[in-house]
Amino acid sequence: MQSKDKTGRFRRRKVSCVDFVVAGVQKAGTTAIHDFLAQHPHVTLLRDQALHFFDKEEHFRGDPDYRTLHANFAPGWRWRVAGEVTADYLYYPRALERIANYNGKMKVIISLRNPTERAFSQWNMRHEKGQEPLEFLDALKRDQEIGTWKGPRGNAYLARSLYSRQIEKVFDLFPREQVFLLKYEDFRADPYPLLDRIFDFLGVIKKPRLKNKQRNVGSYSRKLTAEERGYASTIFAEDITKVEKLLSWDCSDWRFKARISAAA
Repeated sequence: MQSKDKTGRFRRRKVSCVDFVVAGVQKAGTTAIHDFLAQHPHVTLLRDQALHFFDKEEHFRGDPDYRTLHANFAPGWRWRVAGEVTADYLYYPRALERIANYNGKMKVIISLRNPTERAFSQWNMRHEKGQEPLEFLDALKRDQEIGTWKGPRGNAYLARSLYSRQIEKVFDLFPREQVFLLKYEDFRADPYPLLDRIFDFLGVIKKPRLKNKQRNVGSYSRKLTAEERGYASTIFAEDITKVEKLLSWDCSDWRFKARISAAA
C-alpha cells in the first residue's frame, strides 16, 4: 500500500533495507539478470553496480554505515523490493557473512555455469584486457600451484569455478527457501521461464515482454581446445558431482565428453 502526500501524489520512498542480492557467479549471466530485473517496475536496484558494499574492507573497518548502501538507491514510489547485483559476493565468504548479519531474511539469487566455460570466459576477459599474460592452460596450472583456496581476488579461475564449498557456505548462513539457484545454460537458452520463477521468489508480479539486451555476451578470439577442456574437466569433475548431490541437479552437460576416433 502506497501512501500519498497532502497533494494526493504518491510519496517517493527511500530504501532502508535491501531485500535480495544476486550474488554470483562471475561470468554466469549476472549482468543479464540485472538488466531484466531493472525493467520491472516493482524492483529497485543500485545505481552504481560497482559499489561492492559487502566485499570492500573499507566499509567494515568499524561499524558499517549502511546509509552508504541505502543512499545508492533512487527514491521511488512503485518499487516493492530492493536488491543489488554483485557477482563477487558468492566467492568471498566474508561478504556472505556480512550480508547475513545485515539482513537474516535476505533472499539470495545465484547463477552457476559449466565451470570450465566459466573459467575460460573469465580468462578470456582478462587476457583481452591485458591483465592475464598466460595462456589458459598455463593459467590453470598456476592456479593449482598457488592453491585454489588462497582466495586471490584477480584471477582465481579455478577457485571461482569450484562451487560446492561456496554453496555450502550459503546454506550455512541462509535457509534454503531464501536461496534461488539456476543454471546459466538454461537461462541463456530461454530466460523467460526462469525470470517468472525469480519474480515469484522475490514476491512481485510476473512481467511479460521484457527486453533481452544481450550485454556482456563473450566474443572470444578463439575456442577452448580439446586439451584445455579435458585438463580442466579433471579438476572440476569431483566438484560437479558434489554440486549434483547438493542441489539434486543433473550436470552431465558440464562434463567433458572426449570425441571417439572414427578409426577406433
